[in-house]
Amino acid sequence: MNCHGLPYGVASTNTNPAGFAVAATFRYILKYDMTISKALVCDGCGQEGSAEHIERRLQRLEWTTRYRPVHINTLVLGAFSPQEEKDFLYAPGGEFHGEAAHLLDALGISTVGKAADAVHAEFQRAGFFLTHVLECPLDRDAGQAAESAALLAQRLQPVARRIRRSLKPRRVVLISQALGPILEKILALELGCPVVLDEGKLFEFDAPAPGNSVARLKETLASSAGH
Repeated sequence: MNCHGLPYGVASTNTNPAGFAVAATFRYILKYDMTISKALVCDGCGQEGSAEHIERRLQRLEWTTRYRPVHINTLVLGAFSPQEEKDFLYAPGGEFHGEAAHLLDALGISTVGKAADAVHAEFQRAGFFLTHVLECPLDRDAGQAAESAALLAQRLQPVARRIRRSLKPRRVVLISQALGPILEKILALELGCPVVLDEGKLFEFDAPAPGNSVARLKETLASSAGH
């Protein structure tokens, strides 16, 4: 973040501080010239992105920050933020599908008859916090396994610093099979806490059939709660 409270990748495109209005809740009013073709580099994922990409990143950052626990017991770490908002846990729409639904199921948090903010608050009170190595969806042009693995590897050190210095969880749970190619690198990082795996393997919430991983994480969390 620079002196105006904006990510460096954003602030570097405009030297006029009056071009931005920043509120305490991370609500940014971004004044971009939509005709500018030069791509920006997003500070949340390291990908080149349009103004729309940056705005979407900042909106998700705002939603997420509202429900960050003061003390994080379990940091849930995925590879990429989901493409669809209904799959993004902290979206306010009240639809929980994909990754969001799997995670709530594993934690035993029911969504029946509850508003989205009530579900988010319950997740927060339990000491859980969800983030991703790439805090934005994977660019569709970077969908090849080798390209996505390279992007993830590039983000590891910034993510490790954030975990160690800012988030400071008691443990980290990995929930994406896309982290497989860089798992050894993750385990070699100094995170300041243990990394929880499924008997040495990843919990694969992004697999074609994630049900087994959801059940295994539920068992793991229940077992650890009993100690």
